[in-house]
Amino acid sequence: MNPKNHEEHIRHSFDSYCKKILKNKTLDLQRRTKWQREREISFSELTAQELAELSVTDKYSYEYDFTVLGESVGITNADLADALNELPQELRDIILMSYFFDMTDKEIAEHLHMARRTVAYQRVNTLKKLKNLMKDEDL
Repeated sequence: MNPKNHEEHIRHSFDSYCKKILKNKTLDLQRRTKWQREREISFSELTAQELAELSVTDKYSYEYDFTVLGESVGITNADLADALNELPQELRDIILMSYFFDMTDKEIAEHLHMARRTVAYQRVNTLKKLKNLMKDEDL
């Protein structure tokens, strides 16, 4: 057998092998996709009731509860809860909305009917006040 023909035969064999592998891999992926389509459903396709049946909500007992926007905010740290209790209601609400509800200053301002800059100023000053109150409690 001619060495050149032998190399060409090996090249064609390898080419054929690669094509078979790619074809079989494609068929496997198509079968798997079909299987998933028949048996699985996307969460976005579920109704609210079906989602509720599948979900679990953890309930934790908190020593201290604060109410903001009709929602309960639980605090387990006694020092933080005591410091928050010493703040006026409006300042406490700004801190809780900012850090527990991830609201922006603009969103807080809209809820409290204030200017955004006023909310930002009060939030920064209240944080300083909380820091000092918690330092005093540690002493």
